[in-house]
Amino acid sequence: MEDRRNLIGLSRAQLEAELAAIGLEKFRARQLWHWIYFRGATDFAAMTTLAKSARAALAERFFVGRPEASRDMQSIDGTRKWLLKWGDGQEVECVHIPETDRGTLCVSSQVGCTLTCRFCHTGTQKLVRNLAPDEIVGQVLLARDKLGEWPSPDDGRQISNIVMMGMGEPLYNLDNVIPALKIVMDGEGISISKRRITLSTAGVVPQMKRCGQELGVNLAVSLHAVTDEIRDRIVPLNKKYPIAELMQACRDYPGANNARRITFEYVMLKGVNDSPADARALVRLIRGIPAKINLIPFNPWPGAPFECPDDRAIKAFADIVFEAGYAAPVRTPRGRDILAACGQLKSDSQKLRKSEVLRLQAEAAAVQAAKEAGLALS
Repeated sequence: MEDRRNLIGLSRAQLEAELAAIGLEKFRARQLWHWIYFRGATDFAAMTTLAKSARAALAERFFVGRPEASRDMQSIDGTRKWLLKWGDGQEVECVHIPETDRGTLCVSSQVGCTLTCRFCHTGTQKLVRNLAPDEIVGQVLLARDKLGEWPSPDDGRQISNIVMMGMGEPLYNLDNVIPALKIVMDGEGISISKRRITLSTAGVVPQMKRCGQELGVNLAVSLHAVTDEIRDRIVPLNKKYPIAELMQACRDYPGANNARRITFEYVMLKGVNDSPADARALVRLIRGIPAKINLIPFNPWPGAPFECPDDRAIKAFADIVFEAGYAAPVRTPRGRDILAACGQLKSDSQKLRKSEVLRLQAEAAAVQAAKEAGLALS
């Protein structure tokens, strides 16, 4: 077992303390930070601004770690998913979604999930443990390794945005998510602005204010229903923090304004939450909150108990919300053929029947073709 300490995930202050303990000057921490988070170096021997004696001392006591990518899958639409394995054998998934104007990395915060949302594949896997700061940051580092994105570019990034929307509920692991995202946001390293980071929560009301105060990132709320009766059924956390409490926490979220709107995510489930009446109720529910609605067609997974509404129903829903003055984009499904779309992540990456794989690939191909022809919903 590795008896050296991983430097990934340490704050600047922690890094300085580790170096001081082995007799290295404080300014060496800034040099290390540059090599690790700006240049992506993993070998101390390559860190040529440090004296050879310092490099040797560092290599003896520390290492710069990465998760192991046990699977690397690429969708026909360019989406890429990595199954990452940690030292204890546990696994999570991380997804890169390339677009013409940006590239988004979907990062996980837990192995499994405790929320059991009924439409989410991850929710069928029990919570195993929280991810530590090095494991959260490590997903970003590995993705940049795989995409060849070192040193950190000023613009034109393949990873320009980060969404904490992978496996797990970030607000149930905030003690680790906060230091990890502060490393990601640090201007002398990875340097992704807080305005380009979005944290998604199913509604852990007591932690929402802390998230806004300590991170100031964009907030996305997984709403998915407009009544407690329906939300209790599909998002069980609602029984603990019902819709009225959640909406008040959104109104109180630090920094929310018309320039930094809260995103309400709404997975469209046929016959459950997709009626015009639901759309009108949604508009009433969010009134007074700087908001936009992200409509997500349900992404199928093996054994899922729901179906996706047809395009006509989704468009009718979107039109009602839009006419009320709220942006209501319909998210184009990405990576369905490799189970990388919203709600499809599950760390065991279970093997699908060939017929299921072919069906998902056909759906993904049809969506991509429609998008290219300018026919996809927007």
